[in-house]
Amino acid sequence: MARYQVREKIFSIGDDFWITDEGGNRVFLVDGKALSLRQTFELKDVNGSILATVHKKLIAIRDTMEIEHDGRVVATVRKAVFSPLHHRSVIDLADGGQLEAVGNILDKEFDILAAGQPIAHVSRAWFRLRDTYGVDVGPGQNDALMLTIAICLDRIHHDEEEKDRR
Repeated sequence: MARYQVREKIFSIGDDFWITDEGGNRVFLVDGKALSLRQTFELKDVNGSILATVHKKLIAIRDTMEIEHDGRVVATVRKAVFSPLHHRSVIDLADGGQLEAVGNILDKEFDILAAGQPIAHVSRAWFRLRDTYGVDVGPGQNDALMLTIAICLDRIHHDEEEKDRR
């Protein structure tokens, strides 16, 4: 299992930050550059290679973000459906599969599930820093994809909070 530390809420255009591993080593760069009018960011490795490009889908019934790799959409993350006990977000994969994010997404305490089994866990509890959360990615999983999904969910829920304040 690999554990990463992610800074919460990457919200200003051009806001870049590093995702670090348990040892504090820089592993992935989140590049918040505005590639277009859509809210966009890139996930890069330490050498600057683009692993994923994420943008907010402008015309959608629910808040939706698309994750692209090599110009193709590989996953679509949709806003959570709320119930009194937990939140649930759906992640549609390009291969026809589907993942779910289940738990308290707003408070960063949730699992990403494949066929009902946890493949990644997001938690704020591991770090004392207020605006930081951890992502544990299970063995054999695509670490970059799991991190990108967690960041998308963070962004979607931040946007939702902003709408509620208006």
